[in-house]
Amino acid sequence: MSEFSRRALLQSSAALAIGGLAWRTHAGQAASKGDASHASSDTGDTIEHRTFGKTGLSVAVLGFGGAEIGYENTDQKTVDELLNAALDAGLNVVDTAECYINSEEQIARAIGHRRKEYHLFTKVGHWVPDGQPKDYAWTKDGVLASIERSLKRLNTDVVELVQLHSCNIDILKRGECIEGLEAAKKAGKTKFIGYSGDSVAARHAVETGRFDTLQTSVNICDQQSIELTLPLAKEKNMGVIAKRPIANAVWRYDSPPKNDYHSEYYSRIQKLAYDFAKGDKAKDAGPDGAGGIALRFTLMQHVHTAIVGTSNPKRWSQNAGLTKAGPLSEAQLKAIRETWKKTAPESWVGQV
Repeated sequence: MSEFSRRALLQSSAALAIGGLAWRTHAGQAASKGDASHASSDTGDTIEHRTFGKTGLSVAVLGFGGAEIGYENTDQKTVDELLNAALDAGLNVVDTAECYINSEEQIARAIGHRRKEYHLFTKVGHWVPDGQPKDYAWTKDGVLASIERSLKRLNTDVVELVQLHSCNIDILKRGECIEGLEAAKKAGKTKFIGYSGDSVAARHAVETGRFDTLQTSVNICDQQSIELTLPLAKEKNMGVIAKRPIANAVWRYDSPPKNDYHSEYYSRIQKLAYDFAKGDKAKDAGPDGAGGIALRFTLMQHVHTAIVGTSNPKRWSQNAGLTKAGPLSEAQLKAIRETWKKTAPESWVGQV
């Protein structure tokens, strides 16, 4: 199973959300008075919005990740219900990728008629047309061809964001893929360009100064980015998307998961041994349970929106109220960070 197909498995039960209050980071303000606001949906829910870095876009702190519906082959009727209910409840960020099977097409069929109500993000780098070598995906021509394909699948003329999908640092240094994104932006195919990835490759992407946004792993089991990339992304005023924001909810497993996309975090949480991820707290579906604490921790870092997936049509609006409790206390935040610092070896790098 590829690293990208692993992304879709078993995330629906782990899907959580955010809403309500501005969030402090351990190093300052993720959402200050100047870049945070609240939007009320038809259901009466209040969803916090943050200014998405230099893009100027206003993004809800809870986004929808499209991997699961593609890889789990969710039926179109369910996708229709799910995404329309989420838009009604305040969703305005939809993130997908060309390699998430039919996710792009499913999203277009479900909410294409509501295109003005949400920001649409996709990714490139893993589609190779017949007759082309594998590395074609990371060439300038390959990136441009993939973007054209995605626009057709998404039934739109332009997306808000196209991201390179976890290419390594050597590919980034060659620069052809970045040139492809820049050409697409110049041609009006995408409003902004970004990099999705982790560790040293993500750091290099931020250092180039050529990207508007960064999507990277940030969670209680994956904190490398908090020091390695997020401060520099903040300095460069990049929009930041948190992926895997609740660490795949690995506290729910009684034994090592067979799904290798979850196994690394399962191993880590056994060693981190957070009190809130054990016993009754691990089963608590409220804001002070394991999931609520995990997501509130992520939103206290320098991120603007957290991408989670679900195939449950009611999940998004249910989750949107979880963090009305507000930020974690200073003591909770400090305990999570100190546990990580004294436990995590250097090998615990950001997970794709």
